[in-house]
Formats: sequence, structure tokens, C-alpha cells
Amino acid sequence: KIFQAVVSCIGGDGTIYIIPKSFETALNKLMAEIQNTFRGLGLLIPYCWKKGEACVVRGSDTVWYRAKIAEVSGSVLQVQYIDHGYIESIPQCHLYPTTFYTGVPPFCIPCQLHKTLPIGNFWQQDAVDCLQELLKNEEVEIHVEELPDNPWGKLSISLYFGGMSLSSFMAYQKYCVAEDCQDMQKLGVFEGDLSPSYLLQPLPVPGEAFPVTVTHLVSPKEVYICFESSGNHTKCSATERAATHDSESLNKALKWCNKIVKTLPHLTNFKKELPCLAEYVDGLWYRAKLLSITQLVPVQILVQFVDYGTYLVAPTSRLRHIPCHLLKYPVQAVRVLLAGFKPASDDKNVERIPYSPEWSLKALWTMVDCVEGKRLSASILTVSPEVTISLYGDDKNLVHLKLIEMGLAELDE
Repeated sequence: KIFQAVVSCIGGDGTIYIIPKSFETALNKLMAEIQNTFRGLGLLIPYCWKKGEACVVRGSDTVWYRAKIAEVSGSVLQVQYIDHGYIESIPQCHLYPTTFYTGVPPFCIPCQLHKTLPIGNFWQQDAVDCLQELLKNEEVEIHVEELPDNPWGKLSISLYFGGMSLSSFMAYQKYCVAEDCQDMQKLGVFEGDLSPSYLLQPLPVPGEAFPVTVTHLVSPKEVYICFESSGNHTKCSATERAATHDSESLNKALKWCNKIVKTLPHLTNFKKELPCLAEYVDGLWYRAKLLSITQLVPVQILVQFVDYGTYLVAPTSRLRHIPCHLLKYPVQAVRVLLAGFKPASDDKNVERIPYSPEWSLKALWTMVDCVEGKRLSASILTVSPEVTISLYGDDKNLVHLKLIEMGLAELDE
């Protein structure tokens, strides 16, 4: 069985406690009932608590939770929150013994990684800290591998985060040995000596209108676009639906990669067009490809962020190997030429685009104002030799008409 779950807690022994997404509604309903049933303080009179006894606990957030007594020692008790997994020391005045809700099974499931042996036969503290930082409160994909012999035992699972195997990741970090090494090879998590490449985005049918956003402008005529969802699922084309799904899955995978990026090796191969992860000015890491070495001492490399079209000159410290599972998503940004206009022959503005001097900087900034943050639509005219489109603003007019009105461009039949 494969299902989505949220990791609620990592036990001190490395046990992974998960709450299946399908349980969330029932858990929220039970929590609401408990809050209505128990109000005020815990039991204030002396009471002889026993290990394993059912109770409710008033947490530090003043919310009541189901729990059981894990250890009894004086006036402070160790309790385990049975629907979340974590263990806490609580003064007796915050507990209340109850037989209410004992017929409802715990909503969280204790799990262990399948065929994974921790170094030293138990999870070391730094490995537990790593699991905690990586997984707590995150949504993951669970593959059930083996049921426990005892109903209260741990479920044996394979866990995937953003398409990456947790066992493979922990083995790479040298926290454990994964008995099934095929998973590591199949995933190809950290192979960087191959010559992989990105998949290209499939294009809509020529003549068909589709929603887009402009992510980068090279000149008023050369831009990078991303396909958007129209929001109307009945009229959504197959290309739009696929692009939207890829974009959402890619964003999730990149979120995970940003969490583990310090564990990924730095680039040692600087072959042109090589896929990599690169750090942008916002401090986040995105998919990129190498274009050229711009400086040798210190080494500076020109990269392009393939999902946006933007460029950056970066030192090698801001480039990392890309996990191979990130290559299965097509590049999100498509380079296109806009049809219907050309630079004005009598444009008197002296400030020109250095790499495209036929255009004035004023024309470029005017085009930026026309497209930035706008809901645009496009239709493809030709795909060869270059992808050429007509681009329309949210008023359904061609975006380049503003440049023509201002004398910054002229019609090109």
C-alpha cells in the first residue's frame, strides 16, 4: 500500500511516527470532541497513576490530547501523546484519568525503515536530529513493506520525500546501511559524472490560445514564458493540466532539496549545458544549467535557471550536483520570439540594450511594464526555426501595441 502521511514526531530511538492524510478529518473531529468534554484544569486531588493508564493531557498550548502514562516518577509523569507519538514530562495537575475514547485506535502509526540498519545497531543522536530536522510536520509518501507481528509493533516502510528515498539519503549520510542497495542505484540520488540533460516542455497545438506568464525578458521581442492553468478544469487542455501538475510536483521536490542542499556535493565538472542546482540571490536553490566560465581567478560561472530563463554569474560555492530525480520534470520556461513587430527605425533613444543594440532600453522597460505580473495569453504561430507566438494582455490586445503607440517599435508584417 502506498499513501501520503504527515510525520508528527521522531522518537529518541529513531521511530518515525506518521499520521496518514486520510485520518486527518477523523482526528480533527475527535480533538474537537475532547475540547468540548474536558474544560478547566487537570485532576487536582491525589491519584495513584499506573504505567500504561489512559488519560488526557493539557498540553503547553492549553489543548487537551489523548495520552497514556509511559513512566511514573514522583509528581512528574512521562506521558506519550498517542495520536502524535511524542513523549513529554508533565506535572500531575495537567492530567486527567479517563476511559473516554479508549475504543478509538491511535491515529499515529510508529514506523521503522525497511531493511535499514543504523550504524552501531541503534540510531545515534546526530542521526535522530537529522531525521527530526528533515521530516517533522512534513508530508511524505509511505510505501508499506511489512506488517508488524505484534499489533503495537512498528510498521516496516520505505519513505520518500520529494521523490527521494529516506533510506538512501541516510545511507549516503553514513548514518545507516541500507540492505537493499538497488534502491540507491535506481534512484541515482547523487550521481554527477554522467551527462544528464533536462526534458523539454511539450508545446500546445499551434493556433490554440493558452494562459502564460512571462518570467524573463531578453529583449522586447525575445522572452521566456511559463504555461499557466486557466483555472477552468473543464476547458483546461491536456498540455495545461500536465504543465500544472509538473510545476506543483517540481516545487515540492525543490522544497525538499533546499532542506538537504548542504549534503549535496559541490560541482567538479563544468561541462557546458550540465544540469545543476544553483543558489539565487534570494538564498534559495533552483534548477539551472552551466553556460560558460566567465572568470578563472576566482572561478565565476554563468548559469541559466531553466524554470525561469534568468541568468546569474555565480562562484562554484553556489553550485551543487543535482539529484537525478529532479531531471524527470520538464523545464518550465520556454524561450519564444514575439511576432508582429520590430525595432523602430527612428527610435532616437540613445540608451541601447548592450547585447541587442537594435532595441532601446526604454522599449525594454516599457515591455516589462506591459507583461510583469499580468495574466497573459498566447498562441503559437510557428515552432521552427524558432518558437514564435502572438502574446496578448489581459485586455485581449497584443502586448506590443503599446510600444508601437510610443514609437519604440513598428509593425512587422
